[in-house]
Amino acid sequence: MSNPADAEPPVPAAPGNAHLPRGFTDDPSASVAEGFARPSVAERTERGRSIRAQQPRRTWADWAPAADRPDPVGVLEAQIPSRLQALIPERHRRMLASPFAFYRGGAAIMAGDLGAATNAGLAVQACGDAHLANFGMFGSPERALVFDLNDFDETHPGPFEWDVVRLAVSAVLLGRDRGWDTTIQDRLVDAAVRTYRTATRDFAQMSNVDIWYSRLTVEEIEQHEADDSDRRRIERAAAKARANDLHRAVEKFTEVVDGRRRFRDDPPLLHRIDSFYEGADRDRLREGIRTFFLSYLQTLPSDVQVLMSHYRLLDEALKVVGVGSVGTRCFVALGEGRDDQDLYILQIKEAQQSVLAPYWPGPLGAESRTEGQRVVDGQRIMQAASDPLLGWARMGHHDYYLRQFRDMKGSVDLTRIRVEEAEHYLARCGWTLARAHARSGDVVAIAGYLGAGDVFDRSVGQFSRTYADLVERDYEAFAAAASSGRIEVAPEPAA
Repeated sequence: MSNPADAEPPVPAAPGNAHLPRGFTDDPSASVAEGFARPSVAERTERGRSIRAQQPRRTWADWAPAADRPDPVGVLEAQIPSRLQALIPERHRRMLASPFAFYRGGAAIMAGDLGAATNAGLAVQACGDAHLANFGMFGSPERALVFDLNDFDETHPGPFEWDVVRLAVSAVLLGRDRGWDTTIQDRLVDAAVRTYRTATRDFAQMSNVDIWYSRLTVEEIEQHEADDSDRRRIERAAAKARANDLHRAVEKFTEVVDGRRRFRDDPPLLHRIDSFYEGADRDRLREGIRTFFLSYLQTLPSDVQVLMSHYRLLDEALKVVGVGSVGTRCFVALGEGRDDQDLYILQIKEAQQSVLAPYWPGPLGAESRTEGQRVVDGQRIMQAASDPLLGWARMGHHDYYLRQFRDMKGSVDLTRIRVEEAEHYLARCGWTLARAHARSGDVVAIAGYLGAGDVFDRSVGQFSRTYADLVERDYEAFAAAASSGRIEVAPEPAA
């Protein structure tokens, strides 16, 4: 998946400043042309190795929750005031589906646990929510189908381990959800963490540019898949992703009424603005969305501004998405170009503070960024091929980012995945996460810290089992809160 090169590896980014482009120091006034002191590859490798004395790689195996750990249900309740109150019961319903669904919606709970733990201090631009369901396929600007991280709502600088262990725990929970025994669960964790470590070592030998352009296409995945049945499954998933395009979204989510194309009203997933908001609130929102677009255009490259200037806004709706995101303000906007056959659907998604922010310093200049820009910056840093329409703006008192809606987006069906296919999938996630981290952090130092052996792998494996047990206890507490009426839960939708 990666080809080592002879060129020098990337310049390290200091903890808390992992967002900085390569070649820049912590001093934004410094010039690349003037040059600056840079440690050698050997020095950076030794730096990583030396950290083991203060933060042994086996430390994760000994992790235990803090004695004063906050009530997990209380952590989730603290998020309620900032969200749309009418949608909170739906969020709770989705999280009650399983311990894995609860884990997906409870990123803030784990962030608190990780923030209280020690780490190696090797910062990267972290995803913040790197569980296995936040990886998948989507279309690149060149219309190739690529495999990458696809959710960045929680992205923020942070220790590389935080993403690795969140991925590893999700592997255990997947195995338990499927009814697989502990041996298989361990195999899934090992596939993710071992591949992360070996891929990091490969990236540490590569040039900055080679790392930046590394990516994993679905065609490459198919070529490396030896099992014919698994290859056919990937081909079917890829075909489904390619069909999950704009035209299908228009057909599914819109209708023509009195000669005018508009969004359907299909609660609880899709709400027309007219049905969800009333009077002055409705009028302010519509005006706010139109003003939003004017500001959003200014965050795009000039050529994309020209493209988007050829579209006019037809309609808007409230769209419920995800598990943890339910309750945040998320809209879809329908645009028309040259005629009624040239349509576009864009997603406007609210960006709140990252769950990692209370536990790790923000990047230089973060105080002047909106949360929408934080998400966009993080996605552009971590992804190998980002959406060209990605941008941000503020609407009223809330921050948002905008992206294409369902642009060849696809995922593996985790409810039907076989053991061997799951191992391969977790390995792809591990490689992808290593590549994303190598674009911003000191990959040479991280590789030096991880080493060639499996000490870190086994340590994270033990942590994953311990933490998955904790997730299940938290889930039981959440279910008890639902049963007692402490939290409100929406009824199951009609079949």
